[in-house]
Amino acid sequence: MRERLQSLFQENFQERQELGASVSVWQHGQEVVSLSQGWCEREHERPWTDETLVPVYSVSKGPAAATFLLVLREAGLSPDDLVRRVWPELKVGDLTFLELLSHRAGLPGVEGVVDVASRSGVVSALEVTDPYWEPGLEHGYHARSIGFLLDELCERLLSKRLGECFRDWIGDPLQLDFWIGLPESEHHRVAKLYPGRYLIRKDEKPFYEAMQQEGSLALRAFSSLKGYQSASEMNNPLAWAGGYPAFGGVGTARSLACFYQAVLGFSAVEIFPEETRQLLQQRLLQGPDEVLQLETSFGAGMMFDPVDQQGKKLRQLFGPNAEAFGHPGAGGSHAFCDPVTGLSFGYTMNQMELGLFPGERGLGLVRAIYADLLE
Repeated sequence: MRERLQSLFQENFQERQELGASVSVWQHGQEVVSLSQGWCEREHERPWTDETLVPVYSVSKGPAAATFLLVLREAGLSPDDLVRRVWPELKVGDLTFLELLSHRAGLPGVEGVVDVASRSGVVSALEVTDPYWEPGLEHGYHARSIGFLLDELCERLLSKRLGECFRDWIGDPLQLDFWIGLPESEHHRVAKLYPGRYLIRKDEKPFYEAMQQEGSLALRAFSSLKGYQSASEMNNPLAWAGGYPAFGGVGTARSLACFYQAVLGFSAVEIFPEETRQLLQQRLLQGPDEVLQLETSFGAGMMFDPVDQQGKKLRQLFGPNAEAFGHPGAGGSHAFCDPVTGLSFGYTMNQMELGLFPGERGLGLVRAIYADLLE
C-alpha cells in the first residue's frame, strides 16, 4: 500500500500544485501509512511535517457529532429525545436530537445576517428564525449552523462548550493533535492556507446556480452566517481559537485517522460505548438536499455516499464500500472510516481547491489505497 500511495502523493506535488500535505492510513488499530511533505507557507519558511496543524473546515463535523452523542449520554438523554426539552426557544417542533444531527432541523441559515464571531448573536438569530421546511421531514446541509446548534445544546446541558468535551473525552485520552478551539500554545504549529480555483463538477452546477439567486436557500444557508469562510479569514488565530464545531477544527491527518479508528472500536483506549459506535455507523437518510441541490446521505452527523436502488454508489468520497462514512472539508481536507475493511483515512493540506467535495489530490489517494487492498 505504501509504495503506490507514496508515488501518487509525490505526483500531487509535481503535477497538482500541492504545497504542504499529510496523509495517514490506519487499519485495525495500527497506522499503516504516514506521509508528510512540503511547506507551511509559499515562502518555504517552515517544512511541513506530520505534526503540522491546519484548519480542516467541515471535517470538524465528524468529531463534533461523535462528541455530541457522548454529551447526550452524559446528560442522561437519548438521541431520540426532543430538542425542545433543552432549548425550547427554537421553533423546531418535535425535532429529535438524531434528526438535528442528520440536518433535518430546517435551520441551515438564519434571518438576516449575523457574524459567526458573535456566538450570542447567532444563538438569538436561530431562536427567531422560522424553519425553512417542516423540521424532521426533509433535509438540507446545515453547513455552519449545525455547529452552533450542537454547541449551545452542549452548553445548556453540561455548562461546557462542545470543544471542551471533545478534548476531555476524546482528544486527550487518544492524545490527538486535533482541537475544536485551539489553545494559544499550539498556534505556532498551524500552516497557512491558500485559496484555490473552483472545481465545479456536473452534479454541483445546480448548487452554484442557486448561490447566484437572491433569496435561494443555498445562498441564505452560506451567507447569513458570515465570517471565517475564506482562506485569509481562517488564517486568523481567532478562527482557530473560537471553538466552532461545524468548521473550526484544527489538527493533523494522523489525528483524524486515529479518531475514526476509535469510532470503529480499534483504539487502545475505549472512547465510545458500543451503542454509540453502532449509531455513528448507521445511515439514516438519503434524498434531495434542500441546500446542496443534489443527492446526499447522512447518519448521526456523519456523511455517507449516496447509493442507487441496487446499492451502487452514486459518489465515491469514502471508497467503494457503501458502509464507509466520515466528512470532507472545504478546500480538500478529508477524513473517514470503513467498517468493512477496518480502515480509516486522514488527509490535510494547505493549498485549497474549492468545490463541494474533495478533488483529485485527496480522492486519488483514497482510490490508491483500495486498489492495493483489492489486488
